[in-house]
Amino acid sequence: MGAPDERGDEGKITVDKSGAMRYNKRMNVYLDYAATAPVREEVLSAMLPYFRDNFGNPDSLHGFGRRAARAVTEARDRIAETLGVKPSEVYFTSGGTEADNWAVRCIGEGSILHSPIEHAATMSAIPMRKCKMAIPCPISESGVLKTDFEGIMPEDLALVCVMAVNNETGCMQPVEEFSALAHARGAFLFSDCVQAAATLDLKKILSYADAISLSAHKIGGPKGVGALVVKKGVPLTPLIAGGEQERSLRAGTLNVAGIVGFSEALRLAQAERENFCAHTGKMRELFEGKILSALGDGVRVDGERRAPNISHLTFARGGDALLTLLDLNGVACSGGAACSAHAALPSHVLRAMGRSEEEAKRGVRFSFGRETTEEEVLFAAETVIRCAKYSE
Repeated sequence: MGAPDERGDEGKITVDKSGAMRYNKRMNVYLDYAATAPVREEVLSAMLPYFRDNFGNPDSLHGFGRRAARAVTEARDRIAETLGVKPSEVYFTSGGTEADNWAVRCIGEGSILHSPIEHAATMSAIPMRKCKMAIPCPISESGVLKTDFEGIMPEDLALVCVMAVNNETGCMQPVEEFSALAHARGAFLFSDCVQAAATLDLKKILSYADAISLSAHKIGGPKGVGALVVKKGVPLTPLIAGGEQERSLRAGTLNVAGIVGFSEALRLAQAERENFCAHTGKMRELFEGKILSALGDGVRVDGERRAPNISHLTFARGGDALLTLLDLNGVACSGGAACSAHAALPSHVLRAMGRSEEEAKRGVRFSFGRETTEEEVLFAAETVIRCAKYSE
């Protein structure tokens, strides 16, 4: 079999002898929404005034500063209302990485229990925490954490870290059960909700979590802004020293335009959550159905209890070569977390799920957004099938 035609032939939809739809038209399909999503028009419109007309520093005492400070206050109030928390419990950051680092390193004093499939921002921060022990909890081959591990709980447990939705497989984790385990031992529960903001009810998560992290650019907001939400009474020390911003707990001039955009993106994401889940779930079902039917044992779906917008597949011949071939043929996807895309290493998530090092290099993550169309999904599925067969 020759290589897939990188140029593509212009044409209309055709139907082959089996009745399957085929696209002869070359397209460029983006299926990497878990890495980042385009800024929504409503979000951009809300942000624009704070780049020029209302450009003041929110810490300045003159009128320009006061107008910027008011925008930040209103954005904080909007986020608090969306999440069902107090405005004083919302701390703005430069994104999910900073929020994860801050929580892991600066909430409470004592040992930490964590899932082995956390985002790199959490995993890399764990060794920086000043504590006696950092213990990974067990996980099933399906990518969902186990909760029967009483014997490994350290006596000085202070923090439990369990993400709500895994950023590679999309597997939803039993955060509520871990919260009960943590609270029974006087510890706090932190949950990375960066990948959960478009699909899960954050108010519900915050009804039992003590702290969560969020990032704007995953939900149609701008890059470079996020939040750490910390409940009142949870001990938190600063990660970044300097000025007195964010109640003297997070120094640095606030990103006013970004914060305004973030608040609007989060409001929209939570308000549209059910529609988003229904749409992306339909797109994923169509996509996976086509691929599984055509490739059979040549591909496997990774994980159970998955958020509807993420499809992680392991191919018989996957890896960087397949990703490159897909990109050249018009399908943008990833081998896992975008922050690790340049490292030719096996996925730590798949390794934790019991995969071999070689298998853990053959996974491909496809993720869907509110903009994803059925036409794009059919084209992408067909392209994946052709490229996977060529790679065999």
